[in-house]
Amino acid sequence: MLPAKNRLRTSKDFAQTIKTGVRATSLSLVVYLHTSPDLTSPQVGLIVNKSIGGSVTRHRVSRQLRHLVAPLIESLPKNSKLVIRVLRTNEDFGTELKDLVSKVINKVPVSA
Repeated sequence: MLPAKNRLRTSKDFAQTIKTGVRATSLSLVVYLHTSPDLTSPQVGLIVNKSIGGSVTRHRVSRQLRHLVAPLIESLPKNSKLVIRVLRTNEDFGTELKDLVSKVINKVPVSA
């Protein structure tokens, strides 16, 4: 479970991050990162659609990703929103997620 201060909750925040944030993609994941000056700590949200599978499969994937992203929160900019969209299931998202997060962090403008 992610700490409450690090959870992205509103659909407005998800939409803003997806539409205006930088993006990195792989076969299984798409990661979006948006910086906002009004945030004090990084926030993370997950999008796991029904195309991934049934409820049990989607929740298992969500738990895996939350577990993998928790240690990466410290490396995110303090004023950022990160959204992870799952495109297909994978046995191990670990290295793929780390690579994508580092890519979007490098793409963020320095002034942000």
